[in-house]
Amino acid sequence: MTAGREPAVAVFGATGCVGRAVTAALVRARRPVVGVARHGPSHPGGDRFLALDAAAVDPGELSGLLRAAGVDTVVNATGGWVTGEAENKRVHLHLVENLLAALARTPGRTRLVQIGSVHEYGPLPAGTAASETYGPRPETAYARSKLAGADAVLRATREGLVDGVVLRAVNLCGPEAADVGFLGAVVRQLRDATPERPAELTVAQAHRDYLDVRDLAEAVLAATAAPVTGQVINVGRGEAVPVAHLVDLLVAAAGRPPGAVRLRAAPVDSRGGDWTRVDVGRAIRSLGWRPTVELPESIKDMWDASREDHSVEQS
Repeated sequence: MTAGREPAVAVFGATGCVGRAVTAALVRARRPVVGVARHGPSHPGGDRFLALDAAAVDPGELSGLLRAAGVDTVVNATGGWVTGEAENKRVHLHLVENLLAALARTPGRTRLVQIGSVHEYGPLPAGTAASETYGPRPETAYARSKLAGADAVLRATREGLVDGVVLRAVNLCGPEAADVGFLGAVVRQLRDATPERPAELTVAQAHRDYLDVRDLAEAVLAATAAPVTGQVINVGRGEAVPVAHLVDLLVAAAGRPPGAVRLRAAPVDSRGGDWTRVDVGRAIRSLGWRPTVELPESIKDMWDASREDHSVEQS
């Protein structure tokens, strides 16, 4: 690290939904940021950008790049819904293992904030608020690979290779999420909906814990400096909201005329089951964090961002 330079935070997956929000939160906090992703961003953020595939780059080379950039903290915001067991392992496990191998070559213990997923718990019984002690039983390739990546971070922390913490995040909404996930799909259908060509929305009778991505970013910011290590910390609102209610909020935000939207109830057929809700007590106690963006505001901002043709890039 160059003498006199303030240590930087490297955000892996900087061009994705979560990475952009995290970068913005760090910049607001006046933290130097090094963005890392496979492709350069169309909306630059932070102080420096490294275009590389973190799953394939040589760990020694990656370690040298991070040292040269003065990085002492890393946020792993990579990943997303991909197809197949092999690709999920590459994106959510092999990338993490490669990153850990690089950080093991870096002097000192780098702070590593791994952004995990509520899906690591697997399907939850209705009425459950999963705490961090709940035994994970993931059933999908995505969830299994995300859990394996989280376990790798915790194992490396126990071995003294990194100073790691895992934030297990719930489903996301908000302006940076305008084109991803189920709600992003609803946004895309609503953009072109008219009475002559109505949006046909199939809404499952499910309840999910949804969080504004900006609130997640604030939790990540807190975790970069909080004196907690080797732990899993749930990050959500701690509420199970009917998915149909969120769709209603989006339709209202879109201001579509009568007849432009047709809703149809259907059985749950998704990767997340019909219920997600987490206990956020540990986040409140250990990070000093609470969600602040209410869902109606988040959903409206999500719609407004989509109207600005906000593009989402792959991390």
